[in-house]
Amino acid sequence: MTRDFKLDTILAHAGINSDEATGALASPIHFSTTYQHPEFGHSTGFDYTRTKNPTRATLEKTLAAIEKADYALATSSGMSAIILAFEIFPVGSKVVAARDLYGGTFRWFNDKEAEGRFAFTYTNTEEEMIAAITDETDIVYIETPTNPLMIEFDIEKVAQLAHEKGAAVIVDNTFYSPIYQNPIPLGADIVVHSATKYLSGHNDVLAGVVVTSNQDFYDRLFYNLNTTGPNLSPFDSYMLMRGLKTLKLRMEKSTENAKAVADFLESLPTVKEVLYTGKGGMISFKVADESKIPNIINTLDVFTFAESLGGVESLITYPTTQTHADIPSDVRASYGLTDDLLRLSIGIEDVDDLINDLKNALEA
Repeated sequence: MTRDFKLDTILAHAGINSDEATGALASPIHFSTTYQHPEFGHSTGFDYTRTKNPTRATLEKTLAAIEKADYALATSSGMSAIILAFEIFPVGSKVVAARDLYGGTFRWFNDKEAEGRFAFTYTNTEEEMIAAITDETDIVYIETPTNPLMIEFDIEKVAQLAHEKGAAVIVDNTFYSPIYQNPIPLGADIVVHSATKYLSGHNDVLAGVVVTSNQDFYDRLFYNLNTTGPNLSPFDSYMLMRGLKTLKLRMEKSTENAKAVADFLESLPTVKEVLYTGKGGMISFKVADESKIPNIINTLDVFTFAESLGGVESLITYPTTQTHADIPSDVRASYGLTDDLLRLSIGIEDVDDLINDLKNALEA
């Protein structure tokens, strides 16, 4: 399967015709940790599964294709993907990043800055980011839309300036997925995903993805992945491949549902602000009375109170105590992540059930 096919076809055919020996329709799961050499001095291309595994290789070919990139690496989690991407840059690299970040990303960034590994400049808006990029900048890091304030950045505009200044651009594409955004053609040098989320889509796989079309970056990424070993297992590679087959269908349905839910939330006097970009399944909203948040969460029946996002089931998350708890409260408040904010990951349920569930909880 190549990038010449349309996205729907690439996704539906993930893993098909990958086993020439038997003609199996679904990609086999290759559990072997080591591989027999045909004879001395010859290899099948597979030697040891940390370095390369047939099931993972088939998945990575599909991931590269849907992101319109030349290379992809599948990792053991979204955080391992972010760490892998950053570790190819030298000690002391200067990073300009969006302020509104996933809490785990902030935690790792904060630790690395304390160690002197990287130096970070945080920006709240696209305009601030553009102003902060200088000849001293080594890396520009963007989540777009951001988590959980749903702020969008113009990847092409930021990347053009970053490259003029000699900086590399890393984009977290977890929220939009390749269905709504391909950062590599827009100028990103490296794209990362928490594949645990939309790419797998069923809350049953922990995985990450790093993609690039830069040969030098890929060589360094592959070396580090092989050396440190945060590879995705064969079984999880198969599960992620299976999830990809319905990615477009799931994203379209969750977007359809999210638009209706966002419109409903906008109509409620108990909701003072709705943060939604108009595509994808992620919505954040601020309630008029934050003291009612525990009751709102406990009253819901269709929505599940849990961390994570991007699955077929709708989830509600309270970033203050869950995904963003590691960010100091004063820092969160400084950029608008206040204690009155709830985050929704809209699934593929009947939208009337979702709206009625929210109605019961928010009007109780």
